[in-house]
Amino acid sequence: MNYRHAFHAGNHADVFKHLVLTRLIALMSRKEQPFAYLDTHAGLGLYDLQGDQATRTGEWIEGVGRLWGRDDLPEVTADYLRILRKMNPDGELRYYPGSPELARRLARQQDRVLLNEKHPEDGRMLKDNMKKDPRVAVHLGEGWHVPRALLPVQEKRAVMLIDPPFEQADELKRCTVALKEAISRMRQTVAAIWYPIKDQRQLVRFYQDLTSTGAPKLLRVELYVHPQDSPQGLNGSGLAIANPPWGLEEELRELLPWLSQVLAQTQGSWRMDWLIAE
Repeated sequence: MNYRHAFHAGNHADVFKHLVLTRLIALMSRKEQPFAYLDTHAGLGLYDLQGDQATRTGEWIEGVGRLWGRDDLPEVTADYLRILRKMNPDGELRYYPGSPELARRLARQQDRVLLNEKHPEDGRMLKDNMKKDPRVAVHLGEGWHVPRALLPVQEKRAVMLIDPPFEQADELKRCTVALKEAISRMRQTVAAIWYPIKDQRQLVRFYQDLTSTGAPKLLRVELYVHPQDSPQGLNGSGLAIANPPWGLEEELRELLPWLSQVLAQTQGSWRMDWLIAE
């Protein structure tokens, strides 16, 4: 319960995660049929990069700070950058959207946004940030209960982000359990697990567990800012995406080489493959 995402808002992992999330929502929006967006560990939704927590780490400078002001961004970054510019109309990068705010701004009138945040203070702030939008519902419960509590949804289509703080040693395992529950309750759920890349040995079992979740198909996407075996700490991050919408893989093949160069700190790279092929 000590984790506060404000210290890390806008860092390289956020940029990667949020760019992919905007594409998931954009691709889902190609069909008129409504969908629900679910966020298991939502955070505040909005972050001040000039606030005390963000300035103490300055992680955003090597993340979103490297994209801000560039004129060579791939077309698939358009939604992400459009939201950033709307939030920072004077041209100075100060406010950054978390996944709830990105989803809220990209969701259409017929869609719903279902958010959960367990941290009491962050949950209250999330409610306050979202209170003016009737499409948004905020829950203050245990994030791991979201799949069984909220799925299946009435919309028949769902996008779910599983993005825990990774404070506990068992959270990779709990991610796979949550994914398995989501797929068992609503097989067509588009579910994305974000995970940190620190020690490749710890991820071997995680990858194995993912293959036994029962997902019809599962795409693994990883972005590195340091070599995979570097002792730096957070060498990169990944997304395991169940039921990715058609077109996502092609878009990411365009985005990832560019992003790995722009966000590299010592040596950037990326990989994408199918853990479960259709």
